[in-house]
Amino acid sequence: MSATLIVRHPVKDFDAWKVVYDEVGTLRDQHGCTYERVLRLPSDGNDVVAIHDFPTVEQAEAFAADPALKAAMERSGVAGAPRIEIFASA
Repeated sequence: MSATLIVRHPVKDFDAWKVVYDEVGTLRDQHGCTYERVLRLPSDGNDVVAIHDFPTVEQAEAFAADPALKAAMERSGVAGAPRIEIFASA
């Protein structure tokens, strides 16, 4: 059963955040991420949604729980608590 992990959070500076997001691509790959997409609110470019697909719910959960992800979020300028949700394919 495949899974989609959706993360929404505000960032201090999108361009600075995106540099770190791109660096974390190897971490996403290590957890089996097969697709990624970043979206921004038109009215606030620092309100970000990142969408990631994984082959299994367990892989999505492992990525979300990885301490390296938390460290990257802190380093990238995430400005509030992220909202992280995982959806399984129906």
